[in-house]
Amino acid sequence: MGYGSTDDFGYFAAENKVHIHDLHATILHLLGLDHERLTWRHAGRDFRLTDVEGHVVRELFETSRSRSFSTT
Repeated sequence: MGYGSTDDFGYFAAENKVHIHDLHATILHLLGLDHERLTWRHAGRDFRLTDVEGHVVRELFETSRSRSFSTT
């Protein structure tokens, strides 16, 4: 399964870039955890692993579904 592409050397993402907070939110979603409810309190403030801008990358699931097995 592939998602996006990189430059010629494979060093920089060229398309479909995913922020680390989005990656964490997606992994937590796959584990069955709600990343918005996974919080801890420190110094009087609630913190999340995905901060406030983490979103689940649902395009990853659509890509894997489109490659379903065919019986021919």
